[in-house]
Formats: sequence, structure tokens, C-alpha cells
Amino acid sequence: MPYNILLVDDHKIMRDGIKAILKRGEEFHVAGEAENGVDAVQLARKSLPDIVLMDIGLPGLNGIEATTEILRHCPNTKVIILSMYDDENSVVGAIRSGARAFVLKKASDADLLDALRTVAKGGSYLSPQVSDRLLNRIQRGDLDSKSVPSVLEKLSPRELQVLRLVAEGKTSKEIAVVLDLGLQTVRSYRKTMMKKLNVNNVAGLTQLALAAGITRFPTPDLAEKIP
Repeated sequence: MPYNILLVDDHKIMRDGIKAILKRGEEFHVAGEAENGVDAVQLARKSLPDIVLMDIGLPGLNGIEATTEILRHCPNTKVIILSMYDDENSVVGAIRSGARAFVLKKASDADLLDALRTVAKGGSYLSPQVSDRLLNRIQRGDLDSKSVPSVLEKLSPRELQVLRLVAEGKTSKEIAVVLDLGLQTVRSYRKTMMKKLNVNNVAGLTQLALAAGITRFPTPDLAEKIP
């Protein structure tokens, strides 16, 4: 029987390209598709796929956060991260989330299929460029270093999720929907974060999120408010 694949990417053209690759053989079957992290978690919980091919740069929950949530509910599912980026924080974050492979989107069709076959058999896979970066980090002796500044170590994983969404310009109502939380709970998280981080406005939270690499881009309005 073929392995069931959940394909997660916010670009349809990317999903269609991967589906075309997988259709060349009978090893893998695309059992579902999602274009954001929240839908990916819901579909994974419903269909229990063998493997999730997960884009890292997703709206709502990003690929690393969605991976953490999926593996919490579906421990037998294996996740392969797909990314345009090969920076160390993305790679280490993906591995810490439980992903079994990290494949660059510029990888060849053969490399993607190799990653799928390796993970399906219980192994792990890293694109060569990614392996080089991890090797360099190990040689520098800082693989175990935190991927966020020490000031953000005060925040819980859920608070870090809320921080990223706040920095991306999401309202409390929007964050409540994305994270499936109550509105008052989100407001409480925001209030607690500001107290822990000693800031008193959204611009301050955004500046910290950018400095930590939690989010890559602030919204234009917020960017103008950041000194």
C-alpha cells in the first residue's frame, strides 16, 4: 500500500508541482492538502497521514509550530519540512519540533523522493546544504544554544506563538481563531507577555520578535511605529 501524504503549502503551484512528482510512482498517495498551519493540524488529526510534507513559511501557525501540534496529537505521523530558507535557526527549530527531515525547495525531484523514502522507512534526512550548516554549528560548539534571545526565554511556547502573530499584525480576535483559543485568553497572554518583557505596546513586542527572528517581516503600519 502507498504511504498517505498530507501536503501543506500556501502556494497551489508548489503543491501541484509536488503532486506531479509523486504521481510518477506508486509509493506515495496525496491524501490531503492544506494551505495554512491551522488547517494542516486539523486535517492531520482527522486523517492520521503517514507523512506530512510541511512548508515552513505558512500563514497563521508556521510550519514549525504546526509540526509541534501535529506530533502532539499524531505521534506516529512523520513530518518533512520544506523550506526556501537554510538558515540555522530554521533548521534547528524544525529538528526541535520533531521533524524527521529538512528539505530545501530548490532540491531536485530525486532528492525529495529520497527524503520521503528515507523517512517512510524510519530514517532522517537533511539536504546537503543543511547538513553543512549544522556541521559548522556543531564545530563552533553552539548547537545547543537557544534560537531566541535570553529575554524571550521567559515566555512559554504558546506565548511565543502569540508574540509572533501579534508581530505579524494579527488582532486578538484573529489570534484566537488561529490558535483555537478564547478571546479573553489571548488578551491575557498579551498582557502577561508585555509584563514579562517590560514593554507597553505592540511596537515593542514587534521589535523583540524581529530581533529574535520569530517573524521575518512586520506589517507596514507597525514598521513605521518601531523606532
